[in-house]
Amino acid sequence: MIPSRINVSSRRDFLREGLFGFSAAATVPLFLGKSIHAASRAAQPDDDRILVVVQLSGGNDGLSTVVPYSDPAYGRARRQTHIPEEQVLRINDRVGLHPALGHLKKLYEDGHLSVIQGVSYPNPNRSHFESMDVWHSGSTEGARTGTGWIGRAVDSACKNRENPLLSINVGNNSPLALFGNHHRPISIPKNGRPTLGRRRKASTRDSGTTNAGPSALRELDFLVRVAANAESSFKTIRTAVQDYRPRVDFPRNPLANDLRTVAAMIDAGLPTRVYYVALGGFDTHANQRGRHDNLMRQLSNALGAFVNELETRKLLDRVLVLTFTEFGRRVQENASQGTDHGVAGPVFLMGNKIRPGIHGDHPSLTELVGGDLTMNVDFRRVYASVLEDWIGTPAAPILGEGYESLPLIGSKRIARF
Repeated sequence: MIPSRINVSSRRDFLREGLFGFSAAATVPLFLGKSIHAASRAAQPDDDRILVVVQLSGGNDGLSTVVPYSDPAYGRARRQTHIPEEQVLRINDRVGLHPALGHLKKLYEDGHLSVIQGVSYPNPNRSHFESMDVWHSGSTEGARTGTGWIGRAVDSACKNRENPLLSINVGNNSPLALFGNHHRPISIPKNGRPTLGRRRKASTRDSGTTNAGPSALRELDFLVRVAANAESSFKTIRTAVQDYRPRVDFPRNPLANDLRTVAAMIDAGLPTRVYYVALGGFDTHANQRGRHDNLMRQLSNALGAFVNELETRKLLDRVLVLTFTEFGRRVQENASQGTDHGVAGPVFLMGNKIRPGIHGDHPSLTELVGGDLTMNVDFRRVYASVLEDWIGTPAAPILGEGYESLPLIGSKRIARF
């Protein structure tokens, strides 16, 4: 609670030493004082649905995740890195899951998992940075858009809501996906104080503009509003996470730790509508089999515990989980018993409200483009489904025209976040 009268020095100290750990100017324009009071009266969102995004960084090998075990071309292309047919967790007579994805297989059988095959975008880029920016922004313009698809969705669905906790990244650096024109994410680093996300500055490969003049004042305005809520908001988060006692056993791996934190915040009833976590290590150019097996085990164990925890607490109806990676891997393995940067791969959705099953055909392993799988589904159609059928905001203003939603979520949801 901020006192109604606060001098310049104490305000400076508050902004500098608060839980966020960011700094502000020594003086704040008087007209911004209204923001402190507005923030304290910020309305809670009138809908309690939540999106949890799990980013698989490095380019996950889709062929070793959703395995086309019945296609003889798979074994011919993957002499060293293929998953033997007898080990595949079959989900139909054509494809199955990696043998370490046992928890995801159980979610599939229970109707909590949807698999969208062959997801990518036209004229794909094989740079980690560029391709991830495309997925984050929801545009082939990438970082040049200056905002992310989730940030723009929060802008649209949460107009006139100043709560700084609407989107939270569990990790050190907030991804572009969470930045809107108005809303900014909060990052909860693994070690250290929570911080207000800052836009990545323009570089030689993304020609954005730096904040100046009125834009700088808007940034400062937002900073003051966030600072006004920081003390109480993050005491609540800290207490929720420290006091949380899961009802299921979470494994000891980085992703599971982050998802346990997310489960604690959801259970505590925070107003957050988007949580973002990431698991790295998927750039498997060499010795892929053992490394990828371990990553699949971490992913399955973490997501299995998270979904089961939410279901046990009767929270799963509120939550949609989306997993993605920036690109798949090449069909043909390389000489180092690994795979190089490719194109299309699977996307997973999890929750009680999804339409479970396999969506779309697995890309052909023989009709390739430059040695790569062809795209069956533009990722923006998956995003459009999330935006329109879960978040409840039109997709076209966020993604552009031409990306029709897919039947991935059980029913149309027109109420907003």
